[in-house]
Amino acid sequence: MTAGGFSKARLGRLHDVMSGHVERGEVPGLVTLVSRRGEAHVDVDTGFSVPAAKLGRLATSYWTNFETGVFEVFDEAAGGQWSCPPVFPAAASGLVSTIDDYLAFGQMMLDKGKHGSERILSRPSVETMTTDQLTDEQKAASGLVGGYFDSHGWGFGLSVVTRRDDLAAVPGRFGWDGGLGTSWYSDPREEIVGILLTQRAWTSPNPPRVCLDFWTGAYQALDD
Repeated sequence: MTAGGFSKARLGRLHDVMSGHVERGEVPGLVTLVSRRGEAHVDVDTGFSVPAAKLGRLATSYWTNFETGVFEVFDEAAGGQWSCPPVFPAAASGLVSTIDDYLAFGQMMLDKGKHGSERILSRPSVETMTTDQLTDEQKAASGLVGGYFDSHGWGFGLSVVTRRDDLAAVPGRFGWDGGLGTSWYSDPREEIVGILLTQRAWTSPNPPRVCLDFWTGAYQALDD
């Protein structure tokens, strides 16, 4: 059986694999979403801080302390980084959101800048943002993870896959991983938006197993 272009059985397997990461204590909690050719609902819950009345919905963030090796709280909802407006809002790294709003953004990018019937960004703007802008010389000099630019490029604010070297690495796929434990990519070829939100910060520039398992499972679940 299929659901929205995905195999129900394989989505069930993805659920089991993700649940295993939580049960083993590898992440305190997580939310996953994969959408194909879908309409995205907007909650308008994205901003540089969370209103006091909504702080109860904000998840606590955890990390492994690099100095002590202890797994501990990194940022609590009450009194934390997003509990009050920042002095300087930095859109490159300071937004807090919901998975529904994130899906709406990812779907808008997949739809060349349109959300439903409303134009948010021009089509040429999205095409420029999602095109590799780096030269071979810039990639060779990059200090990012070794070999990363052998199969990836960089647009304006996001990564772009340029060569397939993995099940989920479809050329033209774009997005980025967040250091606090998130991953988003939109795939124009397969018409997929995938989002992983966890409560545990990454400990390395290379995504952890939970992230790799999510993307592998999502693409294994595709059913044309």
